[in-house]
Amino acid sequence: MTDATSRPDEPLALTVHSIPAPGTAIAGEEQRTRSGRWKMIVVLLACAAPVVASYFTYYVIRPEGRRNFGELIDPQRPLPNLAAMDLAGNAINLRTLKGQWLMVTVSGGACDELCSSNLYLQRQLRESLGKDKDRVDRVWLISDDVPVAPKLLPALKEATVLRVPRADLEAWLAPAAGEPLAAHFYVVDPLGNWMMRFPAGLDLASAPKAKRDLDRLLRASAFWDRAGRESAP
Repeated sequence: MTDATSRPDEPLALTVHSIPAPGTAIAGEEQRTRSGRWKMIVVLLACAAPVVASYFTYYVIRPEGRRNFGELIDPQRPLPNLAAMDLAGNAINLRTLKGQWLMVTVSGGACDELCSSNLYLQRQLRESLGKDKDRVDRVWLISDDVPVAPKLLPALKEATVLRVPRADLEAWLAPAAGEPLAAHFYVVDPLGNWMMRFPAGLDLASAPKAKRDLDRLLRASAFWDRAGRESAP
């Protein structure tokens, strides 16, 4: 019987693993970086797709004979980064209004006959939207420091009322040629872009046409926009 001490000496077997060449390692790292970038692009496109699709549906794919009552604004104008003042004197940045569709009217605090008519129509238009009305905010932007008459306050409980200097409003919103700023309703989308202006002289007879435009906008954005600013895209 042969024991361990009688075994002949044998050379120790070593396995040597090859080290990758520097060029190969760098190429692999670059490939992983490119792959990561493409994955990021795909994720971003997936997030933006609903918004892009809804606007494509509204602006591009239009049935023959269909016309908007409101005038589309091109290019759209984003909410300005400036402080407004509520009726209690608190400062509020206009950009905090993002996340909801906004139906905006503008006038002085004295609120003449045109202003009163616009505030009434604004309220009626929103109510006419039925289950979608909570996706739209009524906004009255007051362009001066004149106090608001107490008789108007009950009708403004569900509205956003802010004072914004006229010069700032004129730098953002624009009326049709020859019309005052107070002549129109201005529509702002949940992304904070002023994107539509209803014609001057909106009244009860033409209000259904404005409602039709609002219905189209709300349908086109239904799969990415929900009521409440917490769900803004």
